[in-house]
Amino acid sequence: MQQSHEVVVVRYGHRPGRDDRMTTHVGLTARALGADRVIVPDNAGQSVETVRDITERFGGPFEIEQSDSLGAQIRNWEGTVVHLTMYGLPVQDVEDNVRTALEEEPLLVVVGGEKVPFELYEHADYNVGVTNQPHSEVAGLAVFLDRLFEGSELDQRWAEAEHRVIPKATGKKVIPASDQAQDESEKAGDQPDA
Repeated sequence: MQQSHEVVVVRYGHRPGRDDRMTTHVGLTARALGADRVIVPDNAGQSVETVRDITERFGGPFEIEQSDSLGAQIRNWEGTVVHLTMYGLPVQDVEDNVRTALEEEPLLVVVGGEKVPFELYEHADYNVGVTNQPHSEVAGLAVFLDRLFEGSELDQRWAEAEHRVIPKATGKKVIPASDQAQDESEKAGDQPDA
């Protein structure tokens, strides 16, 4: 999104075959809800391909990258580190502090996959829980980003898209991005004169 400092999501841990869909959905959720990029483990190649394909077709900017040293990336991050965990402080109690931190420096949001080492809890500036109940890490990321951006990410504009989804009460409509201006003018023409 267009905030002053970068928001990066790290998917910590990936078990090939078992976590493929979940890691992909972490990346897609990060993209759709305002993060600037996502870093996934080096064994999550299929997820990288899918997220890049969606970004190419539906627009960006958004980056996805792989790393074989996620722990070092987290330890060496120059900014605020948020670790999403059901054991953390309630998101509603810390969201203002995290938002203020983002005004000053980049934000790294860590989403665990397999069991994360205790050092991550100690290194994080904020261990944040979206409810203190077991749930999907994708759901936790979505709620956290929505709270962080206070809903502004829902109005995000996507550059260089090949396709655009036209919202409809019923059914589906996806058009080539080059046809959007024509579609919008047709909609305006369908409105009754006042």
